[in-house]
Amino acid sequence: MPVSPDGGQRPAPPAPFPLLTGLVIAVAAVVLVTHWPALSAQALSFDDNQYLTENPLVQRPSWPAAGRFLTEVLEPSTVRGYYQPLTMISLMIDHALGGRPDELAPFHRTSLALHVLNTALVIVLLYLLFGQPWVAAMVGLLYGVHPLTVEPIPWVGERKTLLTTFFALWCLVLYVRYTRRNGWRPYAGSMIAYVLALMSKPTSTPLPVLLLLLDYWPGRRLGRRAILEKIPFFVIAGISAIVTYVSQARTAAVATPSEYSPTVVPLTLCHNVVFYLYKIVWPVNLSPHYPYPSPFDLTQPMVVAGVIGTCLLIPVLLLSWRWTRALLVGWLFFFVALFPTSGVIGFTHSIASDKYAYLPSIGLLLPLAWLVGWAWEVPARGGSARPRRLGMVAIVLMLAGVAVVASRRQLAHWQGTEAHFRYMLTLAPDARVLHSGLADALRSKALALMQASGGPTQRSEAVITEAIQHYRQALRTGRDSPFGRNDLLTCSARNNLGNLLAQRGQLDEAIAHWQDVLRMNPKQYNALNNLGIGLARKGKVDEAIRCYTAALRIRPDLPETHNNLGVQLGRKGQIDQAIGHYVEALRLKPGFEMAFKNLRAALGAKGMSDQEIRRFLRSHGIQAPGPGR
Repeated sequence: MPVSPDGGQRPAPPAPFPLLTGLVIAVAAVVLVTHWPALSAQALSFDDNQYLTENPLVQRPSWPAAGRFLTEVLEPSTVRGYYQPLTMISLMIDHALGGRPDELAPFHRTSLALHVLNTALVIVLLYLLFGQPWVAAMVGLLYGVHPLTVEPIPWVGERKTLLTTFFALWCLVLYVRYTRRNGWRPYAGSMIAYVLALMSKPTSTPLPVLLLLLDYWPGRRLGRRAILEKIPFFVIAGISAIVTYVSQARTAAVATPSEYSPTVVPLTLCHNVVFYLYKIVWPVNLSPHYPYPSPFDLTQPMVVAGVIGTCLLIPVLLLSWRWTRALLVGWLFFFVALFPTSGVIGFTHSIASDKYAYLPSIGLLLPLAWLVGWAWEVPARGGSARPRRLGMVAIVLMLAGVAVVASRRQLAHWQGTEAHFRYMLTLAPDARVLHSGLADALRSKALALMQASGGPTQRSEAVITEAIQHYRQALRTGRDSPFGRNDLLTCSARNNLGNLLAQRGQLDEAIAHWQDVLRMNPKQYNALNNLGIGLARKGKVDEAIRCYTAALRIRPDLPETHNNLGVQLGRKGQIDQAIGHYVEALRLKPGFEMAFKNLRAALGAKGMSDQEIRRFLRSHGIQAPGPGR
């Protein structure tokens, strides 16, 4: 294929459909086999409680639940942060198909399928741009098996990364088709795919800019018409940006550059420029959490390396523009796609994350595909080009083999939650969020041990002791990032530490922790429920009722809190109100054994006979708890 003077490539005649299809299927099979161990992963990571274990809408699939995900735009009620209804609905569907917190395979099957499809779409996109099926397949293979793509597959909550990339790739593919045929259907399809990508995860907001970059190279059609075509996309992007900021600010946390030192943004950008390139070229010690270096200044080697590397990279890219647009456009694609998660707007206390590079790294595939395509098409000197091409295929297969081994090793760290967090702590031993995550895993392990043995054992007590130590480590003083401490983390750690202390009889200290949580955030309904339990144990019934009532005002769909409130109302002699809360608890959680027993007791306290109680239960659609419920 001829190479144009600006470094782009003129599209080749269409490849035979069976060839492209066969290559896509072959690459998809390799990617599927590479990531197959993800299906057995049982680790729960950051925020998976919001996306699965503590999300009542995901756990009770229904059309009303889907409606809430779609209509709660500016203030999602069951997941903190931005509007992401398609992600939540997809997880809800997986739950309906058998997914559970202790059975994650249905979630991982969907995620793995999305990654395989994304790899196939990358190949199609590269073929449409450069017209070389073998080159597109080779570069797509390197993307599909790269260790940096592992993270979103076994991480339940990162369904959003896979789903937004799926729709973003369709947006790009359909747009390239539009530029070749000028039909309205691919253009409309591209816009619809963009909206769906935003409804999965708003990090796909920069897509209109990426389309302009493709117009510049390799499309070579950037002009007035191309810019006018993007106006509807930019309008949608603006609306999405406003919705994202408002929903993030209302339900989680967000920090603007004015809230921290003016050096933070340039140092973060410089750090990440080099950091991601380093991880792509040498993907070792990968982790879902990379904390900000402390102190975050030029005394840190990685920060200095980022500044020096950026100062060297920018002139190289600008100089390369004299002979090819490939390098500059590929890097700009990567940088623009990465920008929403680059730290300019602070919404996380990680300076970087593997998942953030999942979509942006496609930009780096563009110059790679151009370079491989150029080498593939260079005329042979006095002979056939076949030996050179076979050599190139061999090199790509060798690199892919190394990547497969590294990806398999990375997947091994996702086989269990406790091992998952212990691994991350080996890479970042001072990270508060990791100590809190490990403590959560140990707390769950202790509960499982006690359930299996029918009560506390020496082993479960040892696990609880270690969990308490990690919670206290998570609550140590200090900053998580240049824009302060992670208050959500602090609240969660204090709340869970209080639970363990209360379990050990240290009720006063537990209550103090729950009260501290509520001073930081009065809307922490878990802390309100726990504080109510603690106050009830101390005989402070009226105060406990106020706590439960406040929790239900924030989250009326908490069956355990309805049950707890019913118990305390019963102690006050308010039997009718107690019965109402037991009924609601059973409506929200059919088969809730404790609520059922309390309801029968309350109905009996009203003087109902067994026959009248059965009639009451039937009239409210309540069945006795039984096996399998």
